[in-house]
Amino acid sequence: MDWYLVVFEMIDMRSFSNLWFWIVLAVIWSSTSHWVIGVPYDMVERARRHDGQARVDLENLVAIYANRILFIVQEAGAIVVALTSAFLTALAMIGFIYAVEFAQALFLLLFPLSLVGALSVATAHRIKKGESTGKALWRRLKLHRIYTQMIGIFSIFVTSFWGIAQNASAY
Repeated sequence: MDWYLVVFEMIDMRSFSNLWFWIVLAVIWSSTSHWVIGVPYDMVERARRHDGQARVDLENLVAIYANRILFIVQEAGAIVVALTSAFLTALAMIGFIYAVEFAQALFLLLFPLSLVGALSVATAHRIKKGESTGKALWRRLKLHRIYTQMIGIFSIFVTSFWGIAQNASAY
C-alpha cells in the first residue's frame, strides 16, 4: 500500500469536517484574546484592582514585551511582512483557486492572526509613545483585547460559514 494513501486515510485532510480543526480554532482564539501583547489579561485586571506591586509588575512586563515587539519590527519588520504576505497569498491561492481545503483552513486560521499581529505592533507603538502607566495602559490593553476579540468573533463566524458550505457541498 502507498504511504501517501495510508497517511491521508488516517488523517482526514478535509479540515472543516474534522473535530480537531474546530478545537484548534477555539484554543487559538481563546489564547489570543487572553494574551494581550504577551501579557496575560488576568494580570491586567489584577493590577487594575490591587495597584501597588501588581501595577509595577504589569508596567514592567508590558514594557518588556512592547520593546521586544518594536525591536523585532525594527530589525526584521520588512522581512516578516514580506514572508507573511507571500505565505498567506500562497495559502489563499492554493486554497481558494485550486480548492485545497487544508490550505483554506490554514488561511482562515492564520490571516486573522496576522491582523492581530499588526494590532499588537500598533499597540506597542502607542504604549512606547506614552500610554505606559496607570489608566492609560489599562485602557490601551483593554482596547487591544476588545479589538482582538472582535477579529476573533468575525474570524470564527466566517470560518464557520465557510466550513458549513464546504461540508454541505461534500455531501
